[in-house]
Amino acid sequence: MMDSSGGSKIAKDGFNNEKDIADKFINWKNDDEAKSWLKTMGYHLNDIEYVYAELLHGYKTDVQVQVTIKLKKVVEAQNLQIKLVSNDKGFNQIDKRWIKNYKEMWNIPESIVKLLQYFTGELPPYRKNTKDSRRMFMNEFADEEQCELVKFFEDNKALIILDIVKGRGILAAEWILVAKKTANESAWILKPINVAINHYSVGKVEITNRGSMKIGRITMQRKGGDAGRDTAKMLQFKVDPTELFCID
Repeated sequence: MMDSSGGSKIAKDGFNNEKDIADKFINWKNDDEAKSWLKTMGYHLNDIEYVYAELLHGYKTDVQVQVTIKLKKVVEAQNLQIKLVSNDKGFNQIDKRWIKNYKEMWNIPESIVKLLQYFTGELPPYRKNTKDSRRMFMNEFADEEQCELVKFFEDNKALIILDIVKGRGILAAEWILVAKKTANESAWILKPINVAINHYSVGKVEITNRGSMKIGRITMQRKGGDAGRDTAKMLQFKVDPTELFCID
């Protein structure tokens, strides 16, 4: 359910965290922004009896909004993914796991798993004189290895983007709410998750000049950081959530 009110709006106040957004839904009768979100989801406000919002962790859904409809006494659940940004442009992590977990999700062949492990540093470089002695960049692989990598992600692009943006199961995200709070403005936009999937899918799969990979408008890279802990060797996917402000 949705109407045409899903465009970008100026926020009255900035949102500091997901709880702020959940609280606004709970207090929707006195909150114009929450009313706008509910209308974007396709609800007629006069039909709503009660709204409850619950924070979730470990899923693509950050806030589940439960709407009770009058007379019918039906409770409908809407799953929201929240992206809080503090810059006009910038990358935001959308998924991060160990390669072994992605292997299970996408049935990645061993040859690709091994290349990804060289990329993240789970395996040390198989050649000398790499830019980083702990790992390899994708453009340091042999040409045939680069082609094999690109082909796998091209062949599985739709599934991969669906999993890292929307997720699976009953707690897969159905909506994405991007809330931007900068020194100059606070704004938000609420879109169906499929709009985000379509947007981030645009573009080819390619190895960048920096030696990472672009999958459409999504960047795949080694996590890095973490003060050198093993978690730096995880694989992560990043997007720029502010791009959704440019979608009609």
